[in-house]
Amino acid sequence: MQKRTLEIDSNERLTRDCYRLVLKGPRLPDICPGQFVHIEIPGKYLRRPISVCDADENGIVLLYKTVGEGTQVLSRINAGEGLDVLMPLGSGFSTAGGRVLLIGGGLGAAPLHFLCRRLREAGAEVSAVLGFNTASDVVLTDAYRALGVEPLIVTLDGSAGLRGVVTDAPLPDADRFCTCGPLPMMRSVCESMDMPGEVSMEERMGCGAGFCYGCTIQTGSGPARVCADGPVFRKEEISW
Repeated sequence: MQKRTLEIDSNERLTRDCYRLVLKGPRLPDICPGQFVHIEIPGKYLRRPISVCDADENGIVLLYKTVGEGTQVLSRINAGEGLDVLMPLGSGFSTAGGRVLLIGGGLGAAPLHFLCRRLREAGAEVSAVLGFNTASDVVLTDAYRALGVEPLIVTLDGSAGLRGVVTDAPLPDADRFCTCGPLPMMRSVCESMDMPGEVSMEERMGCGAGFCYGCTIQTGSGPARVCADGPVFRKEEISW
């Protein structure tokens, strides 16, 4: 884990409440898909954890939603300003090859995009199913296409792609799956998919480094901290 001050390269609005934040800095540590960063928000005591959408040695891309005061403040910070960032945190997805199915809900599509790039670089055969509430919430479809993956889009109201939830869609064959999104969606995916899988869990966090135990969940082997022991777990580890 490193504590760095990164410069905001851009902080642009993508949808009604979704923003794309690009942070730049020299010689950044290697980040694995599924890991996250912990950002200090001016005037707020607790940092905000955000999964990484893409990264290289000179910068990181984050997608976030304005769901509270902290992210509202973040959305108003301009390019050229600096942010205090702890990075990288947590465990990531496996980037082994084979046939991999990515199943994302909402901004769960963001860390899966980073995973998609790493998998494609490793020669994996990747398919993706992404679920959203409505057409105006859909993000990252062009980013997936740029990696050679045509995502299957599902919306609750049917305004884009198929109508329903991700488990209503005709899911492609695969050797394993990786999922990120709302907990009910991920539970449904894990219970319906008869193949190995990895799940990126989400909980409210305090320290983000495993000291406060504020993000503890129950697993088959006992309590686990999402920030330090996860956020990525094997599907069979989770006690829903």
